[in-house]
Amino acid sequence: MPGSFKRLVEVGRVVLINRGSDSGKIATIVEIVDHRRAIIDGPTTDVKRQVIPFSNVVLTDIVVKSLPRGIGSKRLAAFLEKNQVVEAWQKSGWAQKLATRQRRANMSDFDRFKLMRLKKQQRDIVDRQVALLNKERA
Repeated sequence: MPGSFKRLVEVGRVVLINRGSDSGKIATIVEIVDHRRAIIDGPTTDVKRQVIPFSNVVLTDIVVKSLPRGIGSKRLAAFLEKNQVVEAWQKSGWAQKLATRQRRANMSDFDRFKLMRLKKQQRDIVDRQVALLNKERA
């Protein structure tokens, strides 16, 4: 079935690390070691160059085109800045969802209480407006 895979392992593919000390950070594949591992580097996100198994990363949709194999960290940082990779990641829905999850996980009990009260106020306003519209229709 050609074309069924949208995210291929390739040099220049941006990955999200999901295990280890750099979990939650993005990096770029700079070299493919074998069918299970790749060398990644993330000079703009403080991820050191390392060999990492594909089971510890998730491929994203972001690709840095025409990235040479085995590029050094300084040149990679320049490529990432030129292509605005970090900004593209932060604008993605995936990154925004992770940020929301992190924000909610860091909430205190009182913050959750305040959020509940605000949602209740919003719900009351919406219910009143819906009731007015239904009353006008009738």
